[in-house]
Amino acid sequence: MTPAVFLDRDGTLIEERNYLDRLDLIAPFPGVAAALTRLRDAGFALVLVTNQAGVARGYFDERFVRAAHVHLAELFARDGIVLDGYYYCPHHPEGAVEAYRRMCRCRKPAPGMVEEAARDLDLDVARSFVIGDKWLDVELAKNAGAKGILVRTGYGAEIEAEPPHGLQPFAIVDTLAEAAEVIVADAQISHQPE
Repeated sequence: MTPAVFLDRDGTLIEERNYLDRLDLIAPFPGVAAALTRLRDAGFALVLVTNQAGVARGYFDERFVRAAHVHLAELFARDGIVLDGYYYCPHHPEGAVEAYRRMCRCRKPAPGMVEEAARDLDLDVARSFVIGDKWLDVELAKNAGAKGILVRTGYGAEIEAEPPHGLQPFAIVDTLAEAAEVIVADAQISHQPE
């Protein structure tokens, strides 16, 4: 089984657009490709996990979400990056579109997307990390049994001072590149002979 890094999309891999609804607005943060390469070279699978409540709210449909992920994959491919999986949750308990209005196990911070990816890709969640710009990403890590890292990109810098009660991240860093270094260093320590 392979350890993974589960990556939030908006505000972590790409610039936050508040309900991204156009492909031309997809803009990876500087240094993302190098960070992903560093993680891949260290032996981690790379898996995108994203809440896409815009589907439930009627802002766009699932076809657009899939098209956005194809476009993102094409952008990453230019830098030699291939993600192992793209998982998204289209639901929201207060959605305007009835078919998507519900509580579910896939909406972060619930662990459904991580569990599905672990089954699909034979991943070792206990040796894995979740990186995101919201506390719900850190909470997802806790709920799934992984380690959570908050990045200050996206909403991270605004919300870092107000963690939910009792929620402790493994680290808080400025960028995905710094998160990659923290993860690689932890993996090296974990593999040291006693």
